[in-house]
Amino acid sequence: MENFNSEFKKKSFWQKPEGVTGTIFLAALILGGGYLIAVSLPTLIALVSNTLYLAGLLAVLAAVVYMVLDPRMRNLVWYGYKSVMRWITGIFVQIDPIGILKSYIDELKNNLRKMNRQISILRGQMHKLQEIIHNNKKQIESNLQLASKAKASNKQNIMILKSRKAGRLKESNMRLEDLYKKMEILYRVLTKMYENSQVLMEDIKDQVEVKEQERKAIHASHSAMKSAMSIMSGDPDKRAMFDAAMEAVADDVANKVGEMERFMEMSASFMDSIDLQNGVFEEEGMKMLEKWEKEGVSLILGEEKHNLLVQANDDTQILDLDEPAPEVVREPGHRNQYDNFFE
Repeated sequence: MENFNSEFKKKSFWQKPEGVTGTIFLAALILGGGYLIAVSLPTLIALVSNTLYLAGLLAVLAAVVYMVLDPRMRNLVWYGYKSVMRWITGIFVQIDPIGILKSYIDELKNNLRKMNRQISILRGQMHKLQEIIHNNKKQIESNLQLASKAKASNKQNIMILKSRKAGRLKESNMRLEDLYKKMEILYRVLTKMYENSQVLMEDIKDQVEVKEQERKAIHASHSAMKSAMSIMSGDPDKRAMFDAAMEAVADDVANKVGEMERFMEMSASFMDSIDLQNGVFEEEGMKMLEKWEKEGVSLILGEEKHNLLVQANDDTQILDLDEPAPEVVREPGHRNQYDNFFE
């Protein structure tokens, strides 16, 4: 699993849910042990004064020192401690990566429905905005023609009135065209994110279907005792390596679903700030979108994010709002994006 180790930073035990349980348990153990020693100090002093009891205490101390100094024994104790903490945590929290991935599949289905509705609403708003811009252009031409006629007829007041009205409409159209560009970015990104998220969901489904059976087989052939023996002999624990890869998949999916939901919230906030009827919008929504544009590479879009921004700002790349959404089908020979986590 070299690729997995190099591409995805593993979480330490203490960063996982069971690590929280382990921290609490360890703190309780230290405090409890310290309290017991303090309470039992007179008894311990009495035991040390007895040669036989002293020998027994020294033997126990030697065993503890051996466990601390011997790497294999130390790893075995650490493995046992982690296993117990994981078992206790699993009673209260879902930590099974297969179960977590199944819940993400349901969450993705729900998010895709919401995103599809957002795309439809945004498309409708863009159609309305196009119509407003088009009508403004017609009024600009009409007012300029009337101003020209008024000038020819030496009607100075009418000429000034119509010229100013044409100027105001031009300024309004400049703002509305900037707004349309931002809405076009939003539309292109939402559409591509929708497509990529559909592929992501299918890839997760495949992984769950295949890895659930594989995980059962590995856990059956590599029991806790065998894993402990592997650790004692210095061999890698295949069961632990497989679980670590599954956890990495779950973490990656969690980050992508989180990005998807954050972008949906931002786009909803941006769209809610737009009042097409009066041709106004809040600057805050625009700033949020501009901030996203300047951020780093998207987990869901990858390098496609840069290409989408270039297309949206290229006047030759005309967006056809009436074009039906392409059917998302994974290409023949498509390689699941999570296969390399297990190589």
